[in-house]
Amino acid sequence: MTNNNKLRILYLCTGNSCRSQMAEAFTRHLKGDQIEALSAGVAPKGIDPRATKAMSEAGIDISHQGSKSLNQVIQGQFDYVVTLCDNAQKTCPSFPGKTGVIHVGFDDPPKLAATAQDEEEAMLHYRRVRDEIKAFVEMLPESLLDQGEHQDDFQAGIKAFLADLPADFTDMKED
Repeated sequence: MTNNNKLRILYLCTGNSCRSQMAEAFTRHLKGDQIEALSAGVAPKGIDPRATKAMSEAGIDISHQGSKSLNQVIQGQFDYVVTLCDNAQKTCPSFPGKTGVIHVGFDDPPKLAATAQDEEEAMLHYRRVRDEIKAFVEMLPESLLDQGEHQDDFQAGIKAFLADLPADFTDMKED
């Protein structure tokens, strides 16, 4: 944890326009006493107006938030970087120190809304993802600690498996 004893989390998405903005806002609103939250995008493109509307319906104003690049938020160290989309997971850079990088993927509301028949149907996607993100944030910080432990267990299991392989296994060739 950082000096102020708050867990520092960076939510990372591609555009920092929707999911990461929602996660940042919910974290500040619901867990601000425990967690310092920031968000960024690997290719920021501005706040999605439907994300602003969906969050407003939940009683949280994100109209003042801005879409940020990694370079704008990278000062200091994070305890966790949480990637919220597959592209951010694939392009996530390495972070110094003991920063845990965890992927918690959510559907992309703008992509789902692209095939909507009308605005109300489009907003249904935003509301569903908003509510899923809220449920994730409500379980913080325990859910991050649990995922980190499982990730460590998985990595330890892989290392043990590889260590148990016969020494000549690497010399085997397929016919």
